[in-house]
Amino acid sequence: MATKQGMCKNCGSLVMFDDRDDLCECVFCNCVFPSKEATEILANPGNYEFKNEKFEKQEGTRHYYSNPVMPDIVEKAVKRDITSKSQSDSAKLKANEFEISPNDVKAPKKLVIGMAVGAVAIVAIIVAIALPMFLSRKSLTEAITADFDKVFDSTSESNYEYKQFDIYGLSCQYVKVGVSGDMTEGDAQQIYSNYVALRSDKRGDASGDVEMYIYTPDTIYFISKDGLTKDVQEPLEIIETTEETK
Repeated sequence: MATKQGMCKNCGSLVMFDDRDDLCECVFCNCVFPSKEATEILANPGNYEFKNEKFEKQEGTRHYYSNPVMPDIVEKAVKRDITSKSQSDSAKLKANEFEISPNDVKAPKKLVIGMAVGAVAIVAIIVAIALPMFLSRKSLTEAITADFDKVFDSTSESNYEYKQFDIYGLSCQYVKVGVSGDMTEGDAQQIYSNYVALRSDKRGDASGDVEMYIYTPDTIYFISKDGLTKDVQEPLEIIETTEETK
């Protein structure tokens, strides 16, 4: 079987037909005429007059050849759906291997449990380390605070009108002291030594890593195990905190 081309004798359109068919049909004007005549007209169309008459489409045998450009995807989809429904559950069409389902992204149960246990263990370790340190520091701070007046013993002016202090650091190694009167370098050094001794007594060891600031109205002393330094500043009035000044 071979497909041949010709020209419609009615409208001049291109027609295609099987070389075994005696008749051909124009898909544009529905004119049916001999295939041989269509071939002759195509070879020499200038000698023909195209009348462009109207013809009704004939039902039954088709006298033309057509080749679909693309398959009917809708029809195939319907057939596929019918076939799938008619099959048993075990013989259904295979799921798309590249499609991700919710089950594919769920973490395994063992992994979730392991992560939860690990998180709890980390928190427990942090608490086990930090809590004793916090309680130890709190206890030491309270013990030093209770006897802090001893820090001013053996100084030339132990009865200041106003004294305040701030103890901080993990082992209470930092302290700031404020007094309302002037102070000599000897008194500042004595206060430092007294605090070191008090802290060592409460801790139970003789660690000397203490750093102390002493604030007076006109001088700031910084004292550590390396010695004493002072910074002279403008006179500063230290006011005692009372109910009226809060």
